Amino acid sequence: MSNLATKTVGEIASLNPSATRIFEGLKIDYCCGGTQTLETACASAGLNVEEVSQSLEQAALASGASKLTENRTHQPLSILIEHILMTHHVFTKEELARLDPLMAKVCSVHGKNHPELHEVHTLFQGLAMELAMHLRKEEEVLFPFIVQMEKSVTLGNSIPVPPFGTIQNPIRMMEREHEGAGDVLARLRTMSGNYTVPPDGCASFQTLYQALQDLEADLHQHIHLENNILFTRAIRMESGE
Repeated sequence: MSNLATKTVGEIASLNPSATRIFEGLKIDYCCGGTQTLETACASAGLNVEEVSQSLEQAALASGASKLTENRTHQPLSILIEHILMTHHVFTKEELARLDPLMAKVCSVHGKNHPELHEVHTLFQGLAMELAMHLRKEEEVLFPFIVQMEKSVTLGNSIPVPPFGTIQNPIRMMEREHEGAGDVLARLRTMSGNYTVPPDGCASFQTLYQALQDLEADLHQHIHLENNILFTRAIRMESGE
């Protein structure tokens, strides 16, 4: 059996960023479900673990994963946070603002013939509201404390006492909210028939479904970076590891 089989999918994605594209294609959850082993994930998806492992190893060789790994798993947490903020938080906010009126437009034109669009719109609005609050908590509370903690450690000072007891408390909350977002994303994909545009779908319909797929993929990457790299390292830093 491949050595990758016993590694968690989150660990594999952290060590080999190119693996996320393979996981996306195979519908393997590497962000919220990052703690499951590759063997377990493949068994649940009805996939051959050896074949998947081979694909992952080939992707790692082709992309030069070791260089990418160094940038993500060993860079200062403040740099990783800046990347998350400027890349994923900005994208999420912009897309949430752009897609709501687009979805309302598509619903008004096609909702009569495709009533599932109204459910998709309702799910999206709930997701947008939850994500807006989630991002704000990260930006105003959790991320600033992680940066402050890292600065103290770098200077050889004592870690400041967090107002929330331990950093694990807000991290657990963020992870629960990530799971909730993941559930909604899965429901959106199901309700939309895997984002299949019907034959009578207009250009706006096609744009909407493509944009929702792009948002889903970005959120998977976003959550992976936080759950499997940032949060794990922050907890270790607080414990003195």
